[in-house]
Amino acid sequence: MLLSALSDTAALLKSGMALRTDVVLRLLVVVMRGMAAPATICSLLGQPALPLLSAEGDINIGAVFGLHRNALFKVHPFTSRPEKTPCISFNPREFQFAQTLIFALEEINNSSDLLPGLSLGYQVYDSCSSATLAIHSALALMNSPGPEDSLGDPSSCSRSPAVLGIVGESSSTSSIGISSLVGPFSIPVISHFATCACLSNREKFPSFFRTIPSDFYQSRALAKLVKHFGWNWVGVVNSNNDYGNNGMATFMEAAWHEGVCVEYQESIYRTDPREKLLETVRVIRRATARVVVLFLGLGDLIPLLNELALEGDPGLQWVGSEAWITARVLADNKAYGFLRGAVGFAIRNARLDGLEGFLDKVHPSQAPDNTLLREFWETVFQCSYEGGSSTLCTGAESLAKLKNQYTDVSELRISSKVYTAVYAIAHALHNLLTDLKNNTDSGNRLVYTPQQVLQYLKEVRFRVKTGEEIWFDANGDVVACYDLVNWQQEEDGTLQFHAVGLYDSSMPAEQRFTFNQGKLVWVGGQAEAPAAVCSESCPTGTRKAVQKGKPVCCYDCVPCAEGEISNITGPLSDPLSDSCCPGPDQEPTHKPLTEPLSHRPALDKHGLLSHQKRH
Repeated sequence: MLLSALSDTAALLKSGMALRTDVVLRLLVVVMRGMAAPATICSLLGQPALPLLSAEGDINIGAVFGLHRNALFKVHPFTSRPEKTPCISFNPREFQFAQTLIFALEEINNSSDLLPGLSLGYQVYDSCSSATLAIHSALALMNSPGPEDSLGDPSSCSRSPAVLGIVGESSSTSSIGISSLVGPFSIPVISHFATCACLSNREKFPSFFRTIPSDFYQSRALAKLVKHFGWNWVGVVNSNNDYGNNGMATFMEAAWHEGVCVEYQESIYRTDPREKLLETVRVIRRATARVVVLFLGLGDLIPLLNELALEGDPGLQWVGSEAWITARVLADNKAYGFLRGAVGFAIRNARLDGLEGFLDKVHPSQAPDNTLLREFWETVFQCSYEGGSSTLCTGAESLAKLKNQYTDVSELRISSKVYTAVYAIAHALHNLLTDLKNNTDSGNRLVYTPQQVLQYLKEVRFRVKTGEEIWFDANGDVVACYDLVNWQQEEDGTLQFHAVGLYDSSMPAEQRFTFNQGKLVWVGGQAEAPAAVCSESCPTGTRKAVQKGKPVCCYDCVPCAEGEISNITGPLSDPLSDSCCPGPDQEPTHKPLTEPLSHRPALDKHGLLSHQKRH
């Protein structure tokens, strides 16, 4: 049954769907059957899944990162034992996340104020940017042996997991898989980068927390941003996964309420065939919308940018989501110079004193048998320890002289959220152990479980050294606060990220969005915002006539009938604005605009007219 449940899980995730409740329950039943008999002896079946980075402590924390970009899945013939799935394309950015976690743990271990007398260890697994392998990693963390156990020795089936919490994953889809699996066992999961609003559902994800804001806020903020600059005619492209589909659905709904019309919506994924990308490029270039909202993950965006770059600058104004709007790897690529003037909301930047020196000291000699450290070194220095046709790695190379995604600490917007996630678990543990000591006889051994940590995470409140105060609401979310970022070209030709505004969800509605418009630079280096409307406002003496089959933002200007006048320009989202009305000496020939709303034409979410009455 366990094998069947895991097969169902893998199939669901490969299709981009969240775990079914019945699959999780089947897994729960299997494990609970084993736990029902304390005397039962368990032994490990198959090959153990081992962490790529680990260190034992008095208390251990688990983590899952996409340390590689792709997993090479094979179709198994079931005639021999399946081999471990190989992963390719080392990911320096995710490796920085992993090292930031270790940095935070070592900082806590050296602290006399937080968890004094206790050491925190870690087990870091590689999801290879695959939701399936993320679930395998979570299973390993749930069933991994404790400090006193051995992989080869049988152990009690009723023992608690070796980790009291899990940090990760970066992807919303992988986080959905992990949280669906460990949630029924009340093992806390804290993500640093999974922003899908769907993860705020406490019924489905009772043990999920995150230190990054939910897209519930970002999508709405993007819609208000578009409306603010007078853009009511835009194109949208989103990642075809949980992050992109949910985020764009929220944006579309919010845009509709703001009176913004969408000319087209395209969905892409990093594994799509090139023809799919080329079709999206054709749609973007042929459309009349000059503003494009890109709600895309970085890995999905790069293939699209590569295709756009082949045909030259499309001359469009780009609006980006937090996943890519501060990606240094994009700004440093001269082929993507057409992104100049892009705007979007980014997680607020932070500085972590000591992290840069810590990152520079990572070296394969710290763990000579660790293949991940060797692969990291060979990747960043383009050398090989095996020699051959490649430059031989000597070990004397210096990370301090490199500038890449791993060593760059100028944009720690996401890495700082890993740091915060570690401290959230540490503070919850500290509060838990303090209460246990106060309520337990000094001679008894303290016993703590993931379930207890989960309860204390719900109440935790602390301030990290970056100055940010952290606490979780009833859905496991933090307060949403974003920088409005603008890509501006410097005198040396480089593209830099400039914070030109702020969005803070904790403020009253009318004060949440502030910006300095004088600092903004637009597409092509222009100082004024480009126009993005389907139709201009009608001049005096004409009225709007919505074009058949087109969104309400698209209309013709028709002269008023004899005896009627029009001299007021109404909101573009109102199909009855700019209407003609009788002159001073004429009797009304149509119903006034003050008639009940239920009798006025309604708009669907694409801005098209619907003549159904509202009830």
